[in-house]
Amino acid sequence: MTPGTTTRRRRRPAVAAALLAALSLVLSACAGAGALGLPEGARVVTIAIVSNPQMEDAIALTPRFEAENPDIRLRFVSLSENEARAKITASVATGGDEFDAVMISNYETPQWAENGWLVDLDPLMADTPGYDQDDFTPSIRDALSGPDGHMYSVPFYGESSFLMYRTDLFAEAGLTMPEQPTWPQVAEFADRLTDRDQNRSGICLRGLPGWGEVMAPLDTVINAFGGRWYDEQWNAQLTSPEVREAVQFYVDLVRENGIPGSAQAGFSECGTQFSQGNAAMWYDATVAAGLVENPEESQVVGNVGYAPAPVGDDGRPSGWLYSWALAIPQTTADKGPEQVDATWKFLSWMTSKPYQQLVGEEFGWTSVPPGARRSTYEIPEYIEASAAYAPQTQRAITDADQENPTRDPVPYTGVQFLAIPEFQDLGTRVSQQISAAIAGQQTVDEALEQAQNYAETVGESYQEQEGVNP
Repeated sequence: MTPGTTTRRRRRPAVAAALLAALSLVLSACAGAGALGLPEGARVVTIAIVSNPQMEDAIALTPRFEAENPDIRLRFVSLSENEARAKITASVATGGDEFDAVMISNYETPQWAENGWLVDLDPLMADTPGYDQDDFTPSIRDALSGPDGHMYSVPFYGESSFLMYRTDLFAEAGLTMPEQPTWPQVAEFADRLTDRDQNRSGICLRGLPGWGEVMAPLDTVINAFGGRWYDEQWNAQLTSPEVREAVQFYVDLVRENGIPGSAQAGFSECGTQFSQGNAAMWYDATVAAGLVENPEESQVVGNVGYAPAPVGDDGRPSGWLYSWALAIPQTTADKGPEQVDATWKFLSWMTSKPYQQLVGEEFGWTSVPPGARRSTYEIPEYIEASAAYAPQTQRAITDADQENPTRDPVPYTGVQFLAIPEFQDLGTRVSQQISAAIAGQQTVDEALEQAQNYAETVGESYQEQEGVNP
């Protein structure tokens, strides 16, 4: 029996119990500590969290934390990815105090740190014996730092992107995955391996609207094709030949060889389809390997290969860089140092070395949150369980270059996003146009014309701020 299989079977009841406990706290959120059955002076810590599988594991394990910290109770607000981004941004940006801790990423962290919206975590880490912030993967640590070089969020996991493919199907078709595939090669493979009679798609790619959904993989394709959102003078480039070619390629690939209903498929939907054997390839986040290799949730364990993110003609690395991380809003500090201390106790527990060990022992080693800590890749059990994909994950994270994401110079940073405040709205608006093209509701040219209009408005504001002559 695969290591971790028996413990994984206990996961769902544990998750259900934890979610029921969280619900009870939600229902009594307005009550004081005494009403919650806590001793006077006890703290309730409210955490806004994204409802991904690794975060479900964290919720399921929180009774361990509460047993070790009887003066702290945790209240989770678990949200879908798009909903979490919207609610957390609205709360933090307006000074709302409903969340003591928030799950954000390397998109928000540097900007919000500069705005003064987040608590500096460096002093808290320094005062936590054994926490070892130097163990964080350097590229992830840098991505979660503010302009002063201090960390303002701590990584729960880190990821890049890669191509997952069915080795058994490739062998049956006489195909060989190159060490570094290109996007045209991937399209050829997808066309060869699509079999509608067998309910099998050649590839799964996100089509769900959202700057962190369809735009994440699509932006890496745009970069690979030599495209960019803006030139150095903030002139929008979404109708340039390079961007048109990239988006038309992506839309055609999804429509011809993607899963049914691709326009509403995000990370979760693609993960389900690929794990159930309904797709021959899947290009997405490296963290997906934990799902794909989990024998409790996947039917393709042992038949999956991992290749670097597909590239364009120039061969530049095109994988993204992302981290789901935990931060403390400044409004928590306004509640007093005791609330910050209680919140940090949980954040440091959930992002610590011992937590990695706990997840592996309880849920199986493929469930360990990857990418955040270098020491994770020194755990013997994890090395064995992740041998098929861990080297690719580490290499992809290391190779990702937020500072130089495109072939031609650009005035922004970020691989699968633009690190500007406007991108949350801009990226979402553009994603809606792309998703509509995937659904066949409009052409790619029509989608990009509208996207160009959105981008021009943002670009003009930066030209005015910087005194740039377009």
